[in-house]
Amino acid sequence: MLRQDLDIAIIGAGPVGGTLALALAARGRRVLLVDRADLPPMEDPAFDGRGYAIAAGCQALFATAGIWDALPFAPCPILDIDVTDGRVGRRPSALKLHFDHKAVGDAFGWIIEARSIRVAINKRLHEAGNVTLRAPATARVVRDGQGADVHVGDEIFRVKLVVAAEGRKSPLRQQAGIRVTKLPYNQSAVIFALAHEKPHNGVALEHFLPGGPFAVLPMTGTTDHPNLSAVVFTERDALAQRLYVMEDAAFMREIAARLGTRLGAFTQIGRRWMHRLEAMYAHRYYAERLVLVGDSAHGVHPIAGQGLNLGLQDVAALVDCLEGAADPGAQPVLARYQATRRPVNMAMLLGMDALDRLFSTNFAPLRLARDLGLAAVNRMPGLKRRFMLTAMGR
Repeated sequence: MLRQDLDIAIIGAGPVGGTLALALAARGRRVLLVDRADLPPMEDPAFDGRGYAIAAGCQALFATAGIWDALPFAPCPILDIDVTDGRVGRRPSALKLHFDHKAVGDAFGWIIEARSIRVAINKRLHEAGNVTLRAPATARVVRDGQGADVHVGDEIFRVKLVVAAEGRKSPLRQQAGIRVTKLPYNQSAVIFALAHEKPHNGVALEHFLPGGPFAVLPMTGTTDHPNLSAVVFTERDALAQRLYVMEDAAFMREIAARLGTRLGAFTQIGRRWMHRLEAMYAHRYYAERLVLVGDSAHGVHPIAGQGLNLGLQDVAALVDCLEGAADPGAQPVLARYQATRRPVNMAMLLGMDALDRLFSTNFAPLRLARDLGLAAVNRMPGLKRRFMLTAMGR
């Protein structure tokens, strides 16, 4: 057996785990990163239709980790956001909410292609001097009061802290006996991209419908398709299943019934993806020599595109809590991280849950009340500004 002493092991090299590894390495920590999947420096260059909404407050973390400058495809700034309410096949209510970036002086964030983030993170991971990368590989973790042994093949890595960044079904979380609570929505999201006739001008749309929100997010165009948008089409599970396998012509009619002529003529680009939606939260964020980040700790409804942003905010908070700590796995350090992040994440989860339940109904009196509420907020600059800063992660 080959033995090596490092500082921190991260299990899971997705956007959250990969960013954490790079951010810690930039602070001088010696990091082990293990993932079941291979992480080549460059991936399939084909456009796949998926994008992430990255809040302005998370851009600095990407920059510090060296990811921002390595993005191979330019991010698209979100300049304005329209929030509308309606029913399928009808024009949106005239009572709507509009957020203008000029009120806060900067873009709300960026839409970045999923493949772009993956390529940038993998490139930096292969270049980082303080990151020991094992992928594809499986880790077996044995924790004790002083640290943990991470077994990877015929290697054993002794570390002070293990970070679970494995996603919602985190084996490490289950191994530690940390309970979770799930909130089902009976909804699924069909995700894809549209090439369209009219420019989006950096405007994102969140159109609330009885079956779930219909979000259209501005993307950077290509030579072949200068006007591109990512779409998150949320519907009840049964209808979402039909939408996912529907022939293109019928699928375009379903989109038109919700989008109207806002972007002119359009066509789907790339493939469709589908994800079943549920909220989830862990009852604790740490155990002995173990801490949870990202989807291992929480999951929210994608109604405002905050899922990855919450994970990146976990990363920033954990890096700050570990700064200067002689023992990164000490209980007071992990308790401080939990106290910093869990209340914020719970508040976001409950807020997104309440929004979805408020808007995903066709009950006429409630529909009128929420439309009046949107119009009222639209006339309150101070409240609108607070909402905008929250969306920016500030």
